[in-house]
Amino acid sequence: MIKNDLFLKALKGETVERPPVWMMRQAGRYLPEFMELRKKYDFFTRCQTPELASEITVQPIRRYGMDAAILFSDILVIPQAMDIEVQMKPNFGPYLPNPIRSQEDLDKVIVPDIQDTLGYVMDAITMTKEKLNDEVPLIGFAGSPWTLLCYCVEGQGSKSFDKARGFCFTQPKAAHELLQKITDTTIAYLKAKVKAGVNAVQIFDSWGGMLSPQDYQEFSWNYIQQIVDALKDEAPVIVFGKGCWFALKEMANSGASAVGVDWTCSAQNARYLTGGNVTLQGNFDPARLLSPPEKIKEMVTQMIRDFGKDKYIVNLGHGILPNIPVENAKAFIDAVKEYKE
Repeated sequence: MIKNDLFLKALKGETVERPPVWMMRQAGRYLPEFMELRKKYDFFTRCQTPELASEITVQPIRRYGMDAAILFSDILVIPQAMDIEVQMKPNFGPYLPNPIRSQEDLDKVIVPDIQDTLGYVMDAITMTKEKLNDEVPLIGFAGSPWTLLCYCVEGQGSKSFDKARGFCFTQPKAAHELLQKITDTTIAYLKAKVKAGVNAVQIFDSWGGMLSPQDYQEFSWNYIQQIVDALKDEAPVIVFGKGCWFALKEMANSGASAVGVDWTCSAQNARYLTGGNVTLQGNFDPARLLSPPEKIKEMVTQMIRDFGKDKYIVNLGHGILPNIPVENAKAFIDAVKEYKE
């Protein structure tokens, strides 16, 4: 049994003394102990070496004592497993030298055997569970099929993903085939993660907000719903779409245990749009962690009051930024732990 099960209780909608707290991207780039490892090992070596991935996962738990750990990995391990080359270039980000732009490109993309291609992730889960010693739950994650398509077609990060959207609108048949291959791989991957020991899974739709509400339904939500349907009876599923306030109703009715909210949507609107019955997660502006610690504590307390302490998981509205001082991250976590009604 997990000793601190606040996070799991919140996912079930149970009454809690205070809401649980964790931070997206908490395992990583703002921590000095992570930067030491980064000097020695490149990005995908860190992802693919279970000893390193598990160590990075537990670093923030040791330092701050969040209520959940999230496995250190990357959403782009899925395209890699599908025979799409992915590089992580320093000071540039992800780079895919052979983007998918045609049916011919698409025919080379496989739906892999997860144990063969991503077995190292399952090994990292096993090692992480040992290190956590049932203190807190472990979250596994994947990118949404649409978000992965964005990288696979664009070939790199982008402010607008025009090539990816253009691919969907000019070659919809090929786009849907690619989305389905990514979806099938993601379902197998998340099921393997649950089997390996994660206590919940989160789907990150980082680029969902690039689509109109109508296109979102066709090119993103349909595929996320398939993943939720396949996983919801095996583990709690959290769905998070950045810039996707217009889809909060669908997310709330999807069978997911919780819905993530970014910082552009108020607590009041999020509760209204989701019907008030589902657990919400979010939505502190990551850049606000640059405010002084006293201001952070004040804002976090107000945020909890706005959402209400039940059916709520305190988090950021997107991943923590690399330049956040460690004492500011601590102020964020401490404000939640010290919360009293």
